Amino acid sequence: MNNLFRWIRQRFSQNIQTRLTGYFLLILLPLVIISLFAVERSRDILYEQAVERTEMALASALNHFDLVLQNVEEISTLIAADPGMNELLNKNDTAFSPKSIVDFSNILGQLANSVSVNRFVSHISIYHRASNMFISTNFGGRKLTSEPQQEWLVESARRNGTGISYVMADYPVTDELTFGKMTGTDTISLIRSMDLYNTERQSNLLIVSFNKNKLLNVLKTLLPTENSRISLLNEKGDVIIETGSAGEKEGLSENEMEVIKDSEYSLWRLALVQPKKELYEETDQLRLYTFTIIGISILLAIIISWVIYSGIAAPVLKLSRGMKRLSHGEMNVHIKDKRKDEFGFLIQSFNRMVLDQKHLIEDHYEQQLRLKTTELKFLQSQINPHFLYNTLDSIYWTAKNYEAEEISEMVMNLSKFFRLSLNKGRQVFSIEESIVHLHYYIRIQQLRFLDNFTVEYQIEEESKAIPILKLLLQPLVENAIIHGMEGKSSGGTLIVSSRIVQQKYVHISVQDNGPGIGEERLEYIRNELSRMGSRNFPSLSQEEEYIKDLFGLRNVFTRMRLYYGKESDMTLESTPGIGTTVTISIPLDRCKMEREGATE
Repeated sequence: MNNLFRWIRQRFSQNIQTRLTGYFLLILLPLVIISLFAVERSRDILYEQAVERTEMALASALNHFDLVLQNVEEISTLIAADPGMNELLNKNDTAFSPKSIVDFSNILGQLANSVSVNRFVSHISIYHRASNMFISTNFGGRKLTSEPQQEWLVESARRNGTGISYVMADYPVTDELTFGKMTGTDTISLIRSMDLYNTERQSNLLIVSFNKNKLLNVLKTLLPTENSRISLLNEKGDVIIETGSAGEKEGLSENEMEVIKDSEYSLWRLALVQPKKELYEETDQLRLYTFTIIGISILLAIIISWVIYSGIAAPVLKLSRGMKRLSHGEMNVHIKDKRKDEFGFLIQSFNRMVLDQKHLIEDHYEQQLRLKTTELKFLQSQINPHFLYNTLDSIYWTAKNYEAEEISEMVMNLSKFFRLSLNKGRQVFSIEESIVHLHYYIRIQQLRFLDNFTVEYQIEEESKAIPILKLLLQPLVENAIIHGMEGKSSGGTLIVSSRIVQQKYVHISVQDNGPGIGEERLEYIRNELSRMGSRNFPSLSQEEEYIKDLFGLRNVFTRMRLYYGKESDMTLESTPGIGTTVTISIPLDRCKMEREGATE
């Protein structure tokens, strides 16, 4: 935990600008919190006031509906208790006579007068049980022939007794018929029995249907916006009527406000649903202004912190970065600054110190660098005389055994080999170019040994473009041919391969199927390579005059270490009777040096 706190503290101290910005934002934080709290509180107050106003409007509308219901119920009581109308109904029986038509017409006229008393009444109907006549101010009169409909009306009259009940228009009377289709209404209706004060009353039923349009007109006056909706529901929660553009939506979303008011008289309720977006329209503008002010304040805090940072902290940070680069060995550090104050004096002093230190280091190491370069060129020049001697010897033996065509081919390959070797002083070739170069030498040796061996190149496609030192592979191939192919009459095989390993190294191998190396000799060669690898660069070849063997391997290994560093390596594997494999390993990052960087 302490290490974690220390790391956080170090990271925080490294960026002064972040700290300055944080301090300014910390000062603004209380103002931001108070502003946001004020905006949210204003939204809450607006919501509470809107709910209060809506409840008052809904209560007023419910009182109006209660008065309408009371009036309609009083009208239904007057009709149901009217002795003259009940006498006309009771004296008519199942026999439908002209006298019955006159009586029913009188009843229909009285019902029409009652409809005109209350504008919320759409029509009034009476079902006469004895004759199954359905008398209505809506369509006159018709006889019900459906027994299920008759049974439903009779049962409703018996069930209500002297009470009142309300039926919705979509209430199912039968499986195929609703109450609204049967009575010709599209809204709620009041039903009650006729002849209230007669205990031996017949099952005659009074139906008073409400006018849907009149009820909707009352609800429309309560709509606060076009996107709100208001519903009138009965005591069971069924929607009696509903209006508003959002009336098709089901359920209540979190972005809507719902206010419900219940009636103590009828147990009906009014429910108003309004989008909160419309309710918070004005406060949203205030919120936008607040956020704009907060954004401008944060921007000003960043600008002010940047100004302070540029004036004080930036020079210190430049100096700190310059010192880090210098500590990592970068000697070309120069801090650009035109300040004339104390910070400018410090930066100029630092630049002078770096320049002085650079001169001291260059003077101290220049001689060693020249020694390394001279020795590298000397080692490379040692190859050519030795190789030329062997090549001329090959041409001599070929001239004794063959005609001039083979000698001509050998001379041509030799010419191409030296032409590529010189190549305007280039010291670095790609692996693909090196293989082409190497093939000229191998062809000369094949002619010399009467084509008693073949060569195979297994060059991985990704490794072809990797640059390596020229003539790095020729000594290895020369050893493989001289010590592995000489003495074979046929069947000799030489394999040159390259591949990339772990995206860090390129491995180049030269393999032959010659007689191999004995265990004692192999151990000696490995010890010599290990001893050379443990020595410092300047002394790798200082004792060259005392060396009596392994010229090719020593040359290649020394050049590799001087050019590619200690990460380069050479390994030797051999099995008597099977063959020998020499593999050199070169780091890829050192291979990425420009080819022009190694000039004579």
